[in-house]
Amino acid sequence: MYSKIIVLRFPQTIARKPLVCNLVREFDLTFNILNAQILPRKEGILVIELYGEKKNFNKGVRYLKDQGVQVTNSGQEVRRKEDLCTHCGACTAVCTTGALSISRPEMRVEYDKQKCSVCELCIAACPSRAMTIRPINQLFFE
Repeated sequence: MYSKIIVLRFPQTIARKPLVCNLVREFDLTFNILNAQILPRKEGILVIELYGEKKNFNKGVRYLKDQGVQVTNSGQEVRRKEDLCTHCGACTAVCTTGALSISRPEMRVEYDKQKCSVCELCIAACPSRAMTIRPINQLFFE
């Protein structure tokens, strides 16, 4: 069994198509949704862990790309620059996985990298730009 966490970005024109359901039906893959967001009149973003045989995985990813989905490897991670963080808590409001939380009574923002789904919502929410994305390695899908 092969598995990998991937980030899917659906352009507005295809955001309502059942493309991920087709991964199950046509490519014998299963998935676990780690994070999802559909931005009104914009794009859909889906972070999933995809499971299955490696050959089916590659065919499924190719199918998504052929349909116009931007597929990126989660060979990246969200990092916090401690020296820039003001502990304002803005990032905690958008973090759906609980990776960012406020420690009380200190009122400090805590970051649990293990819970992070790499959805990147905290990056846009951070007014001091303390949250950044960085590649872990240079592996990308064929």
